Amino acid sequence: MPKTVTFTKNHPDAIVPSYAHPGDAGADLCSVEDYMLKPGESYLFNTGISMSMPNDWVGLVHPRSGLAAKKKVTVLNAPGTVDSGYRGLIKVNLINHGTEPVSIAVGDRIAQIVFQKFETATFVETEELTSTIRGTGGHGSTGD
Repeated sequence: MPKTVTFTKNHPDAIVPSYAHPGDAGADLCSVEDYMLKPGESYLFNTGISMSMPNDWVGLVHPRSGLAAKKKVTVLNAPGTVDSGYRGLIKVNLINHGTEPVSIAVGDRIAQIVFQKFETATFVETEELTSTIRGTGGHGSTGD
């Protein structure tokens, strides 16, 4: 059974986040402003929505695959993080990786939000970490 996420509309053009299909993980977020996103430009789009979610949840703002594939527009800080204590406007930082300007209009679906439960950690300083097979191998350590 789904948990409740309450929201407020802070703009007359705000659209309630919604799932396109049963079983979808992400609910669509829509823009409340018109903007022409130039190639290489990023812009912080207002959705006109504020949310309240359970304390052990996070809202992760992901790109919409169609917008990315067709127009080369994606979420710059993907996934964007909406903490459970945040009550401000949900904004989406889009970037145009294409070579043509992309018009975003009021009501356009610009991103999707996925809700997840999370755990917080207690940090304990130690002199030495436990060893593993991987060790300190980082970026590129497993090949191409």
